[in-house]
Amino acid sequence: MKVKVLLCNCKGLCPSFKDADMNTLPFAIESELDIQYSVLHPQLCGQGGNAALIDILRQAATEPDTVVVSGACAPQAQEKLFKKVLRETGFDEKRFVTLDIRGTDNDGILARIKEKVEALAPRPEAVTA
Repeated sequence: MKVKVLLCNCKGLCPSFKDADMNTLPFAIESELDIQYSVLHPQLCGQGGNAALIDILRQAATEPDTVVVSGACAPQAQEKLFKKVLRETGFDEKRFVTLDIRGTDNDGILARIKEKVEALAPRPEAVTA
C-alpha cells in the first residue's frame, strides 16, 4: 500500500492550528512514517487547493494500491468539500481518508496520522497450525 498525505491549515488563520508549525510538519511526517510523500496547501478547499487535489487524485486513481490521507478540518466537512473533486477524478472514496488535525501541535498531528496510517495497513492473516 502506498500512502500520500495531504495537509491543509485553513489559510494559516484558523486558531486551531496555532500550536502547529506547518513549515516543519511535512518533513517530520516523511521522516517518521512509511509514506510516499506529504504536502501542505494553505487551503485545499479553495481554487488552487482543489486544482492540486484533482492532479493528485487523478494520478492516484490509476494506482489501485494508493491511499490518500487528507489531514485538515473536520472529516464531515472534508467529505462535503471534496465530494465533487472525488467524483470528477474517479478516485475511490474508500481510499480517500479524512483526518482532523486541528487543536494540537506537530507531535499530536504526527501521532494522529501515524495511528490512521497504521490502521490502514493490511494485516497479515493469522497463521494456523
